[in-house]
Amino acid sequence: MKIKGRFDHFNINVLDLERSINFYSKALGLQEVKRKKAPDGSFILSYLGDGETDFLLELTWLRDRKEPYELGDNESHLCLRVPGNYDEIRKFHKEMGCVCYENTDMGLYFICDPDDYWIEILPLEK
Repeated sequence: MKIKGRFDHFNINVLDLERSINFYSKALGLQEVKRKKAPDGSFILSYLGDGETDFLLELTWLRDRKEPYELGDNESHLCLRVPGNYDEIRKFHKEMGCVCYENTDMGLYFICDPDDYWIEILPLEK
């Protein structure tokens, strides 16, 4: 059997759903495209899209979770390519206070979301 999978979504858990939605909207232009709520209110799933691809970022909020998530060594990350003036975008992210790592030799940087997940930012042009 040969299987040909295709990417659908990436999930992260968040403590403050609205704060995270606002961050991803402001920092990366992602917008909520659908939402699922548990009938008992125990969780909310918010799916954010870029309006260009079918790939979704799923934000999971759990009602009973009160403490920050343990991210370990935080070696995994999401990566987004951004159109426009890359230096101006990096400047904007620095003004937001969310740049957490830069590697100018490789021409990349990372931003951290409100739950300390790392997002690599690359220019649209490869």
